[in-house]
Amino acid sequence: MGTEYGTPTRLEDSTNDLVSWHESVVENHDDPFEAAKKLTTRLGAHVTDRRDSDGRRDTDGPTVEFGFWTPELADDGSPESAVELEILTPSADLDPGDTTRREVTFQRDRVPMRRSGEYHWAVVEGVRAGTRETLGSLYQLVYEDEDGEGHTIQDPVSYSVPFGAFAPAEVYDLGRLDETRADREYFEALGTDDEHVSTTEDDGVPRIDPATSMLEIHPGTATERGSLAGLADVYEGIAEKQRAGESLDPWERAFAGYDGIQVMPVEPLTENEAEHDFWSVVSDGVSVSEASGGSSDERGESDGELTVEVARPEMINWGYDIVVSAFSAPNPAILESGRPDELVDFIAACHDLPRPIKVVFDVALGHADNRGAELLSDRYILGPGMYGKHLDYTEPTARAVFLEMQRRKMDFGADGIRVDGAQDFTSYDPESGEMYHDDDFLAEMDRVTQDVAGTEYRPWMIYEDGRPWPREDWELASSYRALIEQHPHSFQWSPITFAHNTPALLTFWATKWWRVREVAEFGGNWLTGVANHDTVRRGTQIDPTVEFNQSPVNPYLGDDYPETLDEAYDNAASSMLFHCFLPGVPMDFVHANMRAPWGFIRDTDPTWNVKVVSDESKFLYWQVRDEDFEDDRFFHRVKDLGFESREELLTWMNALSSAVDATDYDLDVMADMLSAMNHPLGNDLSATDLEAYGYAWMRDVHDFATLSHWHDAQDADRSAFRLQTREFRHDRPWLLADLDAGDDYFTYRHPTDGTVLYYGFRTSPDGTEQLLFAANMEGVPVKVSPEYLAEDAAEDANAPAIPRDGWQPALVAPGVEVSVSDADSLAVELDNGDAIVWRREP
Repeated sequence: MGTEYGTPTRLEDSTNDLVSWHESVVENHDDPFEAAKKLTTRLGAHVTDRRDSDGRRDTDGPTVEFGFWTPELADDGSPESAVELEILTPSADLDPGDTTRREVTFQRDRVPMRRSGEYHWAVVEGVRAGTRETLGSLYQLVYEDEDGEGHTIQDPVSYSVPFGAFAPAEVYDLGRLDETRADREYFEALGTDDEHVSTTEDDGVPRIDPATSMLEIHPGTATERGSLAGLADVYEGIAEKQRAGESLDPWERAFAGYDGIQVMPVEPLTENEAEHDFWSVVSDGVSVSEASGGSSDERGESDGELTVEVARPEMINWGYDIVVSAFSAPNPAILESGRPDELVDFIAACHDLPRPIKVVFDVALGHADNRGAELLSDRYILGPGMYGKHLDYTEPTARAVFLEMQRRKMDFGADGIRVDGAQDFTSYDPESGEMYHDDDFLAEMDRVTQDVAGTEYRPWMIYEDGRPWPREDWELASSYRALIEQHPHSFQWSPITFAHNTPALLTFWATKWWRVREVAEFGGNWLTGVANHDTVRRGTQIDPTVEFNQSPVNPYLGDDYPETLDEAYDNAASSMLFHCFLPGVPMDFVHANMRAPWGFIRDTDPTWNVKVVSDESKFLYWQVRDEDFEDDRFFHRVKDLGFESREELLTWMNALSSAVDATDYDLDVMADMLSAMNHPLGNDLSATDLEAYGYAWMRDVHDFATLSHWHDAQDADRSAFRLQTREFRHDRPWLLADLDAGDDYFTYRHPTDGTVLYYGFRTSPDGTEQLLFAANMEGVPVKVSPEYLAEDAAEDANAPAIPRDGWQPALVAPGVEVSVSDADSLAVELDNGDAIVWRREP
């Protein structure tokens, strides 16, 4: 058996060289961590080209280096002879992008491995390497324990997992991918004087400078196709129109005007065993779990054929529920082609815009889903944690592997990295018996160097860190600057951007003033803005019928709850505050830009599925209008369960939430309680019925939130003004820096007299431009003018003198009429959510 390149065969001399290299690395490093950082660079599957004298690839095929860190085999005493590399080669025309379950026959070959310490190595010829056009051979480590039971070990640092993290990885020709990427010139320009790819020297390596403004995107709902290819098409279309001087459609404007994009995590996800099955070995009609590797008899089918039911994964998730294994590969659920090239193509499309867009990866290495323990050695895991498994950052090799995962993922061509939940990277101190923030590991993350298109660089570094969260007083105690102080080039999410902000509630902008003022004074290294995946979801969890222990809903924002939420996270005042006046890098959320629905969505958790749905019970108040529910495009799964109206569904969701609270989430008791209600699910509910409802809800919300449904609902004037607002900031990069304590000024009018009126004054560093900003953040209409603001500021002994004349409106919110009074005061009336910026040249 074998491939078109012959039978996979271990090359003895090359394998001996690889093992010798391993031994020399260990011998030359006293520090196990430093040794592991070297060794982990050659773990996984690495394609090594054979080339002729002219440098052309040899048609006899590549050789492939394979390496696995296998401490579990050393610990349990498994002999070297029991461990083999299993190579599974499909037909060359198998489409990895097909989501249809079908049986596929693989050629199966096994190759012996060489052990060195806790590692296994082999160099093999006769293996098909995957490319854009062709699915490569799959591989996994297989071994028998002392009882003769077969097991598999998957590659945690693989480049491609077309059938998910629980299936064998694919041998992928990453070198060819790098050689053929369309944006090589972009990377070749790093560290030069090219104005489109600005960098700053960092210890001899260019580090990519921060974006001017950034947009957060969830790839699974950003387009109808739910893929990175669909998202690439959006930006290719925008680029084509911009080059032709054509106007963008209103929905396209929601994606435009930024020079940074933060994509929510693109790593392979955990899988729900009750709902997902993308790789099932078939033997005599019996399904064998991919996680166990099957029985010893089935493993005895060596050097033959293996028939497997496969499908490209389809899962619903924000992206944070990862198993960590295969972190270095793209999530196949958002690759419609099933090819890693799709991630590179999306990045290249962003780099190809007339004003290139930096792509920031959202890296969630602070935890692993519980099922990660099925794929990772125990040495990777410290124990249970808040989000599943707490990773062990003190184990030297595991620590090095985590960094190698980061390096490989970022080498797909990302410009920046956002470290999700940096406060969760904690380790155990055996002397004190307490956990501590492992800032040394976060510093290691900051020093990782990328190598793309022959260029070395370091990415823009962003941390989301709310320490001492989850301590009870974290909202008061967190400085949001702990890591900026350690790494002055880095950025953090600001307190206004962090998860627990609710601008739909009355007095939000008054009570949060102390945090907004911090943005003005030292927010130059913060990500700012109120709309992101966490904050919008937090807004949908507010119970608008309860005022105990919370502020009431802001009545000035809208006539109903959906309009109120839309306006809370997308209004001219907050947009202009962050884009036109305050320092830092303003970040928006594309769903908020389009005023489209957004909520928590995942079908990957069989344990907490119903609990999570109950937490979303208020979504129907905030995101769903009666006409939305009646629309044939939406909620067809819950309609199929018998729900005929939004009101009926809302009653059920509130009851479900109450049942969770009353039973401490006992599904059987909940089913009995809810069976006494009058509802479409019947009077004989079971826990299985509740779980089925939970999946139906999640999938309906996912479809409801898909942005293609909301293209035609976009307001042309509003979308044009938001784009104009973003361009205002791009024209003034100096706004990134903190306000100058002597020359600049920012305050709110007090007493408020029913309106939270923010206003401020800034002068450009070269002294050629001055800006005067005013915004009605919430409250009754208020009349303002440069003269009025100058007079109000004059009452503050610490305020600079604000000029009273020479001002001209530079940016005015839609609907605000600028009138010139007899005193030439340029007075305007600002309603709730309105703002204005005046400009003058001194």
